[in-house]
Amino acid sequence: MTTEARRFAGSDFFAGIQAMTPILISIVPFAMITGVVGVRLGLSVWQVTAGSLLMFAGTAQIAAMQLFVQGTPLLVILATVFFINLRFVMYSASIASHVRGAPPWAKALVAYPLTDQSFMVSLYGFEQRRQRGQRLRFYAGAALSLWGTWQLALLGGALLGGELPQNWGLEFAVPLTFLALLVPAIVDRATIAAAVVAAVVAVVAHSLPWNTGLIAGALAGIAAGLATARVTGSAS
Repeated sequence: MTTEARRFAGSDFFAGIQAMTPILISIVPFAMITGVVGVRLGLSVWQVTAGSLLMFAGTAQIAAMQLFVQGTPLLVILATVFFINLRFVMYSASIASHVRGAPPWAKALVAYPLTDQSFMVSLYGFEQRRQRGQRLRFYAGAALSLWGTWQLALLGGALLGGELPQNWGLEFAVPLTFLALLVPAIVDRATIAAAVVAAVVAVVAHSLPWNTGLIAGALAGIAAGLATARVTGSAS
């Protein structure tokens, strides 16, 4: 590869990092909360860290840790994680069209660090890059910068454990991060119906055991979105 080619390749990678940088500000407290929650639930620093490396999904990891400590049956834990992460199936299908033809190892590296943030950021970057190699490098910069920041911040939160003051209010970073991604995705009647119904059902069913209210909300939201799409004629 010539010097000029390396320069262009590096520019795509660093463009991904640059695009992700503003989001990292909210990711740091989110990751720290995940680490703090794990230690406060009674897990060791290394258990929390290993869980993050194995399951790179903050909300699902928090839910899984809480259910595990409560002695929840494994099947319920797996079902909860499945429904929380079900959106990644849609993300993967969307990303696949942009990296079609890439070798299996490259697709595996795309799949592992896929998150809400890396998906949204990459879609914007893909629109400006027509070649598969450019898209992969942009995605790598965005996703790996997020992954590294998350792991370091989570480890820091786990090491600090219960020493962080409760009045810092770091827990607000979790819903704010997802609201920032959710709101732009609500673009028609179907998505509005899905969001409203899922939120209402999840709140009403909050008292159900083992956080199954979250599963009920997800299923209700999906059903409402599909039904609205059919009624309004927006379903494909």
